[in-house]
Amino acid sequence: LQLVESGGGLVQSGGSLTLSCAASGNTLDDYAIGWFRQSPGKEREIMSCISSSSRSTNYADSVKGRFTISRDNAKNTFFLQMNSLKPDDTGVYYCVAEYFGGCPRQITLASFHYWGQGTQVTVSS
Repeated sequence: LQLVESGGGLVQSGGSLTLSCAASGNTLDDYAIGWFRQSPGKEREIMSCISSSSRSTNYADSVKGRFTISRDNAKNTFFLQMNSLKPDDTGVYYCVAEYFGGCPRQITLASFHYWGQGTQVTVSS
């Protein structure tokens, strides 16, 4: 499975961006998928995860109510809609996938085997 992100860029505080992650090499139907973020000077952390069935989603506290994860299995693509962006949202965003149904209760970097190359999001104040 290969993952390729797109949609990053420069946006003003309060603005919106939608990140996309296109998968190839396999279908995403049985994969839980998610997004990590690595902000300058910080460790890479999970932002959101969605189960293979889309029945379960979770979000980091810092993005709850502002970010929405979604998937379109027919297009083998998933998304992260980011609203009300803040300068603290600046970082490199990575899409991830793993061949299990649900999102782990405790998500670490090792939870996901498949990673995209990352896309830069910069939020100016």
